Amino acid sequence: MRLVGDDTFAAFGLPGAPGTEAFWASARTPASIPDGEGWVTLFLRRGAEPANLGFESWSEPIPLCRWGDTDCWYAEVRMPARLRVTYQFLAGDTAYADPLNPIGAGGDRSIAATPDAPAQPHWPDLGADDILPVPRTRIRWNSARLGGRRTVRVHPAGGGGPVVLLLDGDDWLYLHPAMTAFDSAVASGEMPPVTLVFLPTTDREGEFGCRPELWEAIRDELLPLVAETGVPADRDRLVVAGQSLGGLSALYAALEFPDLVSRVACQSGSFWWTPDALGLAEPLGGPVGGTVAARLRERPDLSGLRVAFDVGEHETRMLPHCELTETLAERARATVRVSRSPSAHDRAGWRHALLRDVAWALA
Repeated sequence: MRLVGDDTFAAFGLPGAPGTEAFWASARTPASIPDGEGWVTLFLRRGAEPANLGFESWSEPIPLCRWGDTDCWYAEVRMPARLRVTYQFLAGDTAYADPLNPIGAGGDRSIAATPDAPAQPHWPDLGADDILPVPRTRIRWNSARLGGRRTVRVHPAGGGGPVVLLLDGDDWLYLHPAMTAFDSAVASGEMPPVTLVFLPTTDREGEFGCRPELWEAIRDELLPLVAETGVPADRDRLVVAGQSLGGLSALYAALEFPDLVSRVACQSGSFWWTPDALGLAEPLGGPVGGTVAARLRERPDLSGLRVAFDVGEHETRMLPHCELTETLAERARATVRVSRSPSAHDRAGWRHALLRDVAWALA
């Protein structure tokens, strides 16, 4: 962050004396201006107490500075070209969305994008107070294999078709409006009708590691329950979409359960994972590609697999792990698509890749 001068707010298109009613009546942030090859982005907050600006993964928290003795707090943040990021204000034990930003992600987060970040067609701009639609069909899944009870939502986009299993399903229900986005993509003809299955997780680290229990339970328990709903659902063309540890689990399933999973949309897969990595001070510092890379070297033929890999172009420490995994999958004759999103390790940046790569997996 750099300190602002008296004319800085005007440079961001915000005239008037900071902290006055006239200033707040027109204030809308974040706002960006060019800065070399990137951008300087201004964030504003109105309040009496200090707070930090917290980002999903791209940056450490940034303290907000006070403008004189007013109720205006600000941060001027250097951002690289092509970045979309989730953020929130952190005040004491409270985290909340930016009231000056109309684009939210759930009730306590907002989304910022630099002016050169590509658009995300089909994803509506929803504020923090907006209620996201929820599929009417739900399954009460009491899993004998996993233990516990969870609610799985099912939505037939365009009338239903191939099953698209969305790992971390609650995030795609309550933070990002995947149901609306898939409906729009199907209506535009960019993908065929699909049946979305929103799979929540109760223990990401335990369930999404390279272990068989989750996928045995999906095969033997969950998918038969989906078939019983009466919603059209083609299990023979199943696509698994996962991000981070979910992306790791999706590719693991394709390797270990090829009769179940042969189409994968993977964003920022945690391919640094090994059985002991999460207990290390530097989980990403182990063998490149982790357990999945070692398994891929043992699989000479993945010609039945169709997998789309995407990772944020600003995830510098993730890139070596993902690049090796992509190379090994292609070397094993999988049909592979590789792309990079304008983001860090952030669901807001994965949204366009999710729709595009599911459509490609079904092509």
